[in-house]
Amino acid sequence: MKSGDLLFERRGAAGLITLNRPQALNAVSLAMVRELTRQLTEWEADRAVTRVIVTSNHVRAFSAGGDLRALYDLGRAGRYDEALEYFREEYALNTRIKRYSKPYVALIDGIVMGGGVGISVHGSHRVAGDKFMFAMPEVGIGFFPDVGATFFLPRLPARLGTYCALTGQRLDAADAVAGGIATHRMASAQFPDLIEALCRGDPVDASLAAREQDASGGSVAARRAVIEALFGGDQVEDILAALEAEGAGRGPDAAFASATSALIRTKSPTSLKIALAQMQRGSALDFAECMRTEFRIVSRVVRGHDFYEGVRAVIVDKDQAPQWEPSRLKAVSTAAVERHFAPLSSELALP
Repeated sequence: MKSGDLLFERRGAAGLITLNRPQALNAVSLAMVRELTRQLTEWEADRAVTRVIVTSNHVRAFSAGGDLRALYDLGRAGRYDEALEYFREEYALNTRIKRYSKPYVALIDGIVMGGGVGISVHGSHRVAGDKFMFAMPEVGIGFFPDVGATFFLPRLPARLGTYCALTGQRLDAADAVAGGIATHRMASAQFPDLIEALCRGDPVDASLAAREQDASGGSVAARRAVIEALFGGDQVEDILAALEAEGAGRGPDAAFASATSALIRTKSPTSLKIALAQMQRGSALDFAECMRTEFRIVSRVVRGHDFYEGVRAVIVDKDQAPQWEPSRLKAVSTAAVERHFAPLSSELALP
């Protein structure tokens, strides 16, 4: 076992990983990315380890994201190559988890966002506990949905992925299972018993099935039809127009549509257009190409304006008043969006 931000334990048939950085809500640092990569590689080659379990010591968070403050500081100092090294290694780790040859069971209780999603949602089994709360809120800080979101969000049913990408709204456990973000819903009190069963070597699927709960009743899933209808536009402006037309009516979804359009309008216009382009392209790309696409985007974003302004407003100064550049959607040209997707001279290398 290693003490610090990650705890590793070989217990019976399982390799057990515990996120242990409570002071930062288990935000994933570069050091954690490297330790996870090393340990997963070691356990994959160890025949005695037949499954990996990932859990958290924090009562409110599985992992609230990546280490944004560290990336902000690197970028403000002009150390872009160092910031990009974080993403190179993080995206390679996401790919390793996606391709992992053994069951990878993420026990997710509490907040899971950004970088925390990257070390859980690509696992073979994702178990949502009582306090589960998923979000990809990146457009609200001038960033974009990454860590493989180009792959998994477009594959959610009924344009739920586009809704998540453009709004940053949260999904609870029921909505996560309905959408496919989580594979199982389970009472948090069952997690210790499940861990013991998996460490004994009990079959993974049977162990999960014996303890899972009904996952019906999600509030977002209940709006599936209206989300699918309103989030099908080819441009962000088209989606907003559809939402605002619905909001101007007297139908049962008017209040939802009005609140959703108002929320989207607070986000970075550049980030919104990048995110919608990701959703439109991602369903036709395999996982590796999605990760390479994200590295192309981030290589441009770290040299831009909105990411640093968003982190300043939300995390550094906390005034919640970002000044986006450009400030209006119509000022973000198609060419400006396309530039983010252009090939690089040094593309992302994947395991």
